[in-house]
Amino acid sequence: MVVATACSAAPQSPPQSSAGVPFTITPVADFDSPWAMTFLPDQRMLVTEKDGRLLLVSVDGKSRTTVATLPVDSAGQGGLMDVMLAPDFATTRHVYLSWSSAGEGGKGVVLARGVLDTSAGAEKLRQIEVLFRATPFVEGNGHYSGRIAFSPDGRYLFFTNGERQKFDPAQNPKATLGKVLRLTLDGKPAPGNPLAAQGFHPAVWSYGHRNLLGIAFDASGNLWEQEMGPKGGDEVNLIQPGRNYGYPKVSNGDHYDGRPIPDHAPGDGFEAPKVSWNPVISPGGLMIYSGNLFPQWKGDAFIGGLSSKALVRVDLNGTQATKGDQWDMGARIREVEQGPEGAIYVLEDGAQGSQGRLIKLTPAR
Repeated sequence: MVVATACSAAPQSPPQSSAGVPFTITPVADFDSPWAMTFLPDQRMLVTEKDGRLLLVSVDGKSRTTVATLPVDSAGQGGLMDVMLAPDFATTRHVYLSWSSAGEGGKGVVLARGVLDTSAGAEKLRQIEVLFRATPFVEGNGHYSGRIAFSPDGRYLFFTNGERQKFDPAQNPKATLGKVLRLTLDGKPAPGNPLAAQGFHPAVWSYGHRNLLGIAFDASGNLWEQEMGPKGGDEVNLIQPGRNYGYPKVSNGDHYDGRPIPDHAPGDGFEAPKVSWNPVISPGGLMIYSGNLFPQWKGDAFIGGLSSKALVRVDLNGTQATKGDQWDMGARIREVEQGPEGAIYVLEDGAQGSQGRLIKLTPAR
């Protein structure tokens, strides 16, 4: 069923400049626990909500249409997660999604694809098919990950699978949990993945990860990823094929029950993060800025902060990274995206006092 509704009155607040931030904040729309968003060529937006709704939202945020309701398991950290347009969207109209699903053995993250019809009055995501399922499905409601990125040449899809709070699967070569995967656009393990000949699941690109909640390519083709560490040790990593990023054998944080985890150290055989945080920022989405509205930040990474209620900037310089700014946003930030005009858009996640707004950031007046 396609439902068109008006957004709530709350987003009609005027733009505001907040003390301590170098941008003007304009509320655009208000959602029910949003998780991710992406822009269509006509500047409308697709937004996912935790309970399984995929929304088509107008440029000004004043109207929305439910184009799909997916069969998600939304307990805990589960729900409808990422949304991305296919590299060949202009011809195929393919939209890729991820969500948490219940099945044999427990629960896991799945990758799916549909065909978006934006015809007036017939807006709908059709021909929805599941392309890939994490393996194994396990009990629990956490650390699904489910982020999607496409290679710069448009041939491959990179998909993150969290270790589901089970620790050891991140090092298990047969599991996809705790891994970055490289797939074809049809959801099959991509040919030539670096660890298949060593007995790994054929989709694995890198391993030893925890809860991977952001992944993106920069303009030079480097693949960057951010993940939640344990108690301390949130990370930004440069993802390289076949590398082991160490979790849970090493981390710059410790287990929540107080048990220590050895820190990353030179020569330990593991790929160390380029940046880590302790105290944590609880990173949400990841975006690498390429616009012109904020030329001073072109090429930098932006990360949503959940527990930190922040927007975090990381300076990227080739294959190196250093901490930049951390701006207090007053709400948990789940997603960061760049708009067609070069503005920065952030989604509040709607939990723990966060309203769930979509906010547009433009240069301070």
